[in-house]
Amino acid sequence: MAHQARKRFGQHFLHDESVVDAIVRAIDPQADDLMIEIGPGLSALTAPLLHHLKQLTAVELDRDLARRLRATWTEDRLRVVEADALTVDFAAILPDPAETRLRIVGNLPYNISTPLLFHLMRWADQVRDQHFMLQREVIDRMVARPGDSQYGRLSVTLQARYRMTHLFDVPPAAFDPPPKVMSAIVRMRPLAAGSFRQPRDPAVFDQLVSRVFEHRRKMIRGSLGAWTDRLDWDALGIAPTARPQELSVGQFMDLADALVASGVTAR
Repeated sequence: MAHQARKRFGQHFLHDESVVDAIVRAIDPQADDLMIEIGPGLSALTAPLLHHLKQLTAVELDRDLARRLRATWTEDRLRVVEADALTVDFAAILPDPAETRLRIVGNLPYNISTPLLFHLMRWADQVRDQHFMLQREVIDRMVARPGDSQYGRLSVTLQARYRMTHLFDVPPAAFDPPPKVMSAIVRMRPLAAGSFRQPRDPAVFDQLVSRVFEHRRKMIRGSLGAWTDRLDWDALGIAPTARPQELSVGQFMDLADALVASGVTAR
């Protein structure tokens, strides 16, 4: 029996073989790669990946699709984790948590894409790369630079940890049912250890970025409220009249670190 796409899971099944081939070429899977596919669906990507891999782990929430996967491949080839990806401990899949070799791929459900990207950040130290199909508008926000209209919380938070590349677009006709939006493929590579700066308190950094982009049309000083008086704006080299979309990732870290130095803690 044909599987009916379930709206509550945000299911849109990729069926265009030329797009699948392009994705697999971009991923370039090697036999011994430790790879996880999120949302394998009807196996459009799963099957060609398994042509290259000795084993693949698939995270699938839909129990009917999980059953299909188990019926198609043995566990030594495809390990199926039947769970919401937002609840999965991805480090538990690593044989040795000290290793940095996990590769994550998938056609992410668009209704949970942003929280899932944030969820995956906690394992960036163990990840080699990530290749995702997402709504193009989301990818535009991910890779946006200061001054771009799409630049916001997602841009700053992810760029603080990843180097990201918009690879190519995927039209609605490549899916069944077709979504109402254009999709795209993004490559995410965690910045190498020692090559990126970490905020003194990541929780304060996250809270700062969230707060200012809630009021992106306001000047920074207006968004920060009582925190404004704790900052030496001249020493930071940041104008308190600047809008958040004008600041670089490094400048957001400067602000957060200065707030931590003044005694601010995350609420």
